[in-house]
Amino acid sequence: MANKSNVAEVLKNIVAITVSSFLYAIAFNFFFEANNLPMGGFSGLGQVAHRFFDFMTPGIVVFFLNLPLMVICIKKQGWKAFAATVFAITVTAAMMDGMNAVVKHMGWTYPKMDQPLLASIFGGIICGASLGFMMLKNATTGGTELAARLLKYIFRNISIGKICLIIDISVVCLYAIAYRQINAALYGIIAMYVSSIAMDMVVYGSVNAKLAYIISDKSEQISEKIIEMKHGVTFLDGKGAFTGVRKNILLCAVKPSNIAKIKSVVVEVDKDAFIIVTDVKEVYGEGFGVYNDDTL
Repeated sequence: MANKSNVAEVLKNIVAITVSSFLYAIAFNFFFEANNLPMGGFSGLGQVAHRFFDFMTPGIVVFFLNLPLMVICIKKQGWKAFAATVFAITVTAAMMDGMNAVVKHMGWTYPKMDQPLLASIFGGIICGASLGFMMLKNATTGGTELAARLLKYIFRNISIGKICLIIDISVVCLYAIAYRQINAALYGIIAMYVSSIAMDMVVYGSVNAKLAYIISDKSEQISEKIIEMKHGVTFLDGKGAFTGVRKNILLCAVKPSNIAKIKSVVVEVDKDAFIIVTDVKEVYGEGFGVYNDDTL
């Protein structure tokens, strides 16, 4: 039974990485290459290399530049992550060049958008989302993403998207020098910024939560109702500054989709209850994410 479960998990990861690679290839070819917009990372370096050496396609450049980082990946993340990353890099490179080969063979051309800003925004969204989904499967397309994934062990307080953004902007500036296209580089920076936001939303979205503080004279009854809903709740000792009356404050962290139910239950028990709801970027523990050294 365990073997079947492991096989199903591996197949699920393969499908997820393959779909993500396809989306990345679409972002690169349809939005960036077709509109002469630079990408960050090794894909951007591939664009620069292809500018001077026609035989060096972006896919080939991405593949070979990633080889040195693979050694570090094995040491830091183990063979499982290494295998996932190698698979992602290979499939992504094949998708990027394969898509171009099909378009060229069929005599087609990529549609060029009249508004480079739109290409930057939507290309960035698709690119960032695809990379985020890969990272959730412990894989990357290499280059900036793999470097950022490894640098995350050092810079724990910086999000993975922001680390990618810092590296990508450097590559985009190199693109601007090589192509002497300042406007394209500026659009590229916008795309990379959007990409970093999309990546963080995908990577950290699964650990986002709502935190509710509930002040009520009927805290015991409310806590029982919340526990019945299979949610945890904690009593905090509080004291009113004006009245001097001590009362329990309920602290409850829930998924964003469940906060409406919590508020409904509170009002049902005590319509005069005082409720404070705030966004929480990350929550770890039972019912939420599990934190360890590999956590993004």
